[in-house]
Amino acid sequence: MKTKYLALCLENEGYKASLAVGKVYPTIRDKVAEKEGYLRVIDESVEDYAFAAERFHLVELPLKVKRTLAAHAPVFADLV
Repeated sequence: MKTKYLALCLENEGYKASLAVGKVYPTIRDKVAEKEGYLRVIDESVEDYAFAAERFHLVELPLKVKRTLAAHAPVFADLV
């Protein structure tokens, strides 16, 4: 599973157990989901689910930050 980008959660209405507003989540590239307006996000359960893209803002972090995340949180391992 290769993550392509990170997404900052802006809205968790209806998904409070799965998403935390203000948290950065790794996402998985899924062109079909993206064409339908969804992102495949690895949520709090460490599973990937399709959520409406409007709930998130895509972010780019410096390589040093990505490496630190990857070293300390397995869910971010594919970032670098």
